[in-house]
Amino acid sequence: MKRYILILSAASLLAAGCNKKLDQVNPNAQTSSSFWKTGADAVQGVNAAYAPMLLDGAYMRFTPILLDVRGDDIRSNSPWTAISGVGKFALGTSDASGYGWAFDEYYEGVARCNQVLDNVPGISMDADLKNRVLGQAYFLRGLYFFHLVNMFGNVALPITTPKSSSDFFSPQTTEAQGWKQVIADFKAAVDLLPATYTNVSGADANQLGRATKGAAMGYLGKAYLFNKMYTEAAAQFKGVIDLGVYDLMPDYKDNFTESKENNIESVFEIQFSTTVGGTDLGWQGIPTSTWAKTSARAITFGAPNFGWTDVQPSLSAFNEFQQEKTIDGQVDPRLDATMFYNKPGETIYGQSFALVYANSSYLNDVFCRKYENGDGNKANEYDWKSGINERLMRYSDILLMYAESLNELNQTSQAAPYIQKVRTRANLPDITATLAAMTQQQMRDQLAHERLLEFCLEGHRFDDIRRWGWLQDATKLDMLKARDPEFNNYKAGKELYPIPQGEIDNNPGFKQNSSY
Repeated sequence: MKRYILILSAASLLAAGCNKKLDQVNPNAQTSSSFWKTGADAVQGVNAAYAPMLLDGAYMRFTPILLDVRGDDIRSNSPWTAISGVGKFALGTSDASGYGWAFDEYYEGVARCNQVLDNVPGISMDADLKNRVLGQAYFLRGLYFFHLVNMFGNVALPITTPKSSSDFFSPQTTEAQGWKQVIADFKAAVDLLPATYTNVSGADANQLGRATKGAAMGYLGKAYLFNKMYTEAAAQFKGVIDLGVYDLMPDYKDNFTESKENNIESVFEIQFSTTVGGTDLGWQGIPTSTWAKTSARAITFGAPNFGWTDVQPSLSAFNEFQQEKTIDGQVDPRLDATMFYNKPGETIYGQSFALVYANSSYLNDVFCRKYENGDGNKANEYDWKSGINERLMRYSDILLMYAESLNELNQTSQAAPYIQKVRTRANLPDITATLAAMTQQQMRDQLAHERLLEFCLEGHRFDDIRRWGWLQDATKLDMLKARDPEFNNYKAGKELYPIPQGEIDNNPGFKQNSSY
């Protein structure tokens, strides 16, 4: 779905002369009550619910930063503390740049989903299309709220139309209540969404990029996994596998380029494009038709001379790729798809890496390659506009999360083939028998290694670390500090971001996270 339809509605009051009170709504202005009439309106409404994903606080730039930079596979030497403070666990409440924008845009997405869920049930339209529209709204609300609960902890539940003035402020809830809402939304989406859009009829027929049953099941399983509900998680991941819709791409690198978007490995991805929309960069606020639908990730993560280098892989992650050779004695091919580094014949944006960085400290450093346009099709990233889709969930993640769930259910041997399937794509030796004979703890350590190599620079590592309890384990925390000195600044509670101060000030009863 490479086009986006935004709903812009406004109401205005007509002015009147002296001593004459006039309280009328402009009949030509679009309002919520006048818009939701037809099936076409319903589709436009759910299209608009996708749009906040493309804004600066979301996947245009800051959500990848907020998810990536705190992991031990990533570091930041950015001069902007809104970025470098993420990895150093040094963000405060006085400046909500970055994390506050993400908070706002997730709730903007929630609000748009609420509009769909409030109004579409009352529209007379094709029943199957209505189900798909509602299913997408439930999925997107679940995804926006997944980010809110996961990143900020105790937040406000996504209420729909206020029933009274007392509903204007939604009360702060516990993380447990938040996760319950996330799970409920994804469950609803699973029941309503199709496995694909290739065999449907209607305005959404054959459109790529829309939420599917597999995406809803995958995220439902992930929500269960994050809450240690392993039986429920395993059932959802196995359900995705059994759909028969997904597989691994033969070439790992194809998951991060513009030419192979929406491929068979993609469970859900955010749609960016350099050819859709306007030419203005979409930052904050209400989108307009002049805003582009492009990503600023590439320039933000880009190597010196080609981008801002606000984000880099850690050297410990680089070294982890060297631990095991392929069956033909080569370096794990995922390294070359993930990082630029000085190796024989290495090119970067069509130039020799060695020549570009000769006589500088950059020569022996490593830089981000995933999601960069660095294979020579662009000279650099300084136009701020990348059209590479952000892959939020890949089939390899389903396989490894399923293996993790099985291991936690004491079914370690059954987990082995799913791990090896991911290793085989990377041309690594078949160690299925070795994996099957591991203890549960050995398998946990192996999965930590396998997931780092498969998902470096994809925003999973810190969530994995939290889920595994490493921040509360003194030995594991010492290991993290050795791998990434930024962890020396970690204090209990800093795994959550601060609630933006504006929310504390404006929403009665809201309390700041305890570590701030």
